[in-house]
Amino acid sequence: MKKLACLFPGIGYTCDKPLLYYSWKMLAASGWEVIPVGYSGTLFGLPDEQVISTALQKAEEILSGVKWEEYGSVLFVSKSLGTIVSGIYARQHRIACRNILFTPVESTFREPFTDAVAFNGTADPIADTPLIRGLCEKAGIPLYITEGGNHSLETGNVDADIAEMRRIMGIVRNYIG
Repeated sequence: MKKLACLFPGIGYTCDKPLLYYSWKMLAASGWEVIPVGYSGTLFGLPDEQVISTALQKAEEILSGVKWEEYGSVLFVSKSLGTIVSGIYARQHRIACRNILFTPVESTFREPFTDAVAFNGTADPIADTPLIRGLCEKAGIPLYITEGGNHSLETGNVDADIAEMRRIMGIVRNYIG
């Protein structure tokens, strides 16, 4: 059974940053084909709606040749803006996929996620923890919290951040199976 994972980064959080980089490495080592959806860097300074439409257009271009029916398992791994884009893309293309949502934002939850896991930091200035917790509960999505974590799930304490990354990647490993 072929397995495909697509990585949807944030605006400034690219696929070479820890959450997406280590997810990518773990997936590849587990036999998944991985496609990074690269739109970061082209979105700075645009209005919110234009950011989403531009990122979605890039996803359409990058994923246009994918034959979804050839894959027995599809996973979307997304970060911040990418959680919005991946949800819209999955709905528009009727893709039944599992989802890893790193630092989802309020707008993420406009789309239905039937099989997902989410991560949030309590010091995230963009995604309010009580709000995200409530939205995850309503959607039935398990939420893992990083105490003191910012929008990158980092606290500023290098040793604590490395330990937390290990914990997060353990959860990711269990989720991908």
